[in-house]
Amino acid sequence: MTFPDYSVVFNNWPFLMRGLQVTLSVSAIAVVMGFFIGSAVGLLRLSRVKPLKLIAGAYVEFIRGTPLLVQLAILYFGLPSIGIDLSAFAAAVIGLSVNSGAYVGEIVRAGIQSVDKGQMEAARSLGMNGHMAMIFVILPQAFRRIIPPLVNEFIILIKDSSLLSTIAITELMRAGQHIRARTYADFQIYTAIAVLYFIVTFTLSNVLGVLERRLQVSD
Repeated sequence: MTFPDYSVVFNNWPFLMRGLQVTLSVSAIAVVMGFFIGSAVGLLRLSRVKPLKLIAGAYVEFIRGTPLLVQLAILYFGLPSIGIDLSAFAAAVIGLSVNSGAYVGEIVRAGIQSVDKGQMEAARSLGMNGHMAMIFVILPQAFRRIIPPLVNEFIILIKDSSLLSTIAITELMRAGQHIRARTYADFQIYTAIAVLYFIVTFTLSNVLGVLERRLQVSD
C-alpha cells in the first residue's frame, strides 16, 4: 500500500478554489431565496384561504416527492424543449431555491404551530389584529425554535449543490471531475473535495450555532 501523492491537489488548488467559490455563491443565493420562498409557503400552508393552502401543499408534496437531480434536469434540459432557455447558473439557483423552499416551508409551518395558541389570544386581547399578532408575537417566537432545523436544511443544501455538476456548472464537484479526468488521481481529488465540503459545512454549523445560543440567552 502506497501513500497517495497529494501534489496533484496543490497543483490544481486555484481551479478547485474557483469551483468552491461558485458553490458558495450559488448556495448563498439559494439559501436566501429558499428562506423567503419557504416562509411564504409556510404561512400559506396555515392560510384560511383554501385554494392558497392547497396550492402551497401541492408544491411542498411535489418537490419533496421528487429527486433534486430530476428537478435540475427539468430546469436545464427539459425547459429548452418548450422554448425556455436557462443558463446553468440560473437553473442551479432556481433548482436549489425551489427545492429548499419546500423543506423550509414545512419547518416554518411546524415552528408557527409549535407556539402556544394562548400567545395569539393574548396579543388579540391587547388590541392587535391577526396580522400584527403574527408579525410581532408569533413569528419571533417561532423563528427562535426553527433555527436548528434551518441550519440543518442549509447544510443539506450546500451538500446537495454537488448535484449541480450534472448541469454543466463548474462548481466544486465538477471542477474536481475535470482535474480527475486529466490526472486520474481519483482518491486524492475526491478526498480533497470531501474535506472542503466538510470545512464549509462545519464552519457554517458552528457560526449559526453561536447565533442560536445568543438568541436563547436573549430570551
